[in-house]
Amino acid sequence: MKKYVLKRLLSLLPTIFIVSVVIFLLVHLTPGDPAAAMLGEDATQADIAALHAKLGLDDPLLVQYGRWIGNCLRGDFGMSTSVVGKPVLEMIASHFQPTILLAVYSMLITMLIALPCGMIAARKRGTAADYTVSVVSMLGISLPSFLMGLGLVLLMAVWLRLLPASGYKNPFVDGFLPFLRYMTLPALSLGFIHAGYMMRMTKASMLEVLGSDYIKMARSKGVPERCITFKHAFRNAQLTVITVIGQGFISALAGAAVVERLFNIPGMGSLMVDSIEKRDYQVIQAITLLIAMLNVLINLVIDLIYGAADPRIRLE
Repeated sequence: MKKYVLKRLLSLLPTIFIVSVVIFLLVHLTPGDPAAAMLGEDATQADIAALHAKLGLDDPLLVQYGRWIGNCLRGDFGMSTSVVGKPVLEMIASHFQPTILLAVYSMLITMLIALPCGMIAARKRGTAADYTVSVVSMLGISLPSFLMGLGLVLLMAVWLRLLPASGYKNPFVDGFLPFLRYMTLPALSLGFIHAGYMMRMTKASMLEVLGSDYIKMARSKGVPERCITFKHAFRNAQLTVITVIGQGFISALAGAAVVERLFNIPGMGSLMVDSIEKRDYQVIQAITLLIAMLNVLINLVIDLIYGAADPRIRLE
């Protein structure tokens, strides 16, 4: 296991390198001038040119990339150009917790909705329950998160006045219950999308397993249907579900920007949108690289869970 983890970590280095190059080029080739954005509309060309020289934006892209990636390897992601004197790492650290908590909460909601519904649809194939789950899953896949969020705000915050429409409460400072009240609507908006996809994948995996010979043998021996579903069928269908959960968490991290802006949550998504508007290259690059690294590490964790969940898989 240790040898496998070491090999996988070493194999991640080329991936991270390629991702960093793509991120750097995409950010620097997009239209917009960070120096002009910093100085405002009244800035003269001389002021912009001086700031270019100060920030090193006049250097060739290869030199700028080498300087940036070298600093990143030392744990220095530079200084923000939109907030003068503010280290990028400090800005990300202050916005990291809300995004991670939102992603975790949304995935918990996703699993609570999708796993039971997917198993019910597989057991009750061709019935009204199956058709209902299919319709709900299609709605989850089709509805964008911002539209789902607006609908939930209208229903739960405006009409029923059960939950706040926007804002954020730190669970470690303000308490867990206020955190749940403020984060339930955003988590539902984000989680319902992934729930639709997870329902379909759970149902498909369960149907494949339920049609196996050993399931037919268990039924012929009189094994209770509940035992067949949970102990035998779902246990052998869980590898697909694990993959969907991992990919859903990655998608929740990457797609949190829209939900965070809609519900006024001070997470990395909101910081990313603000940085794009202000052409803050350092923050954009750092957040994108961080999400890419989390993506790669989560995939590694999924592979390790595979080895623990299925003894037939050998990690070498």
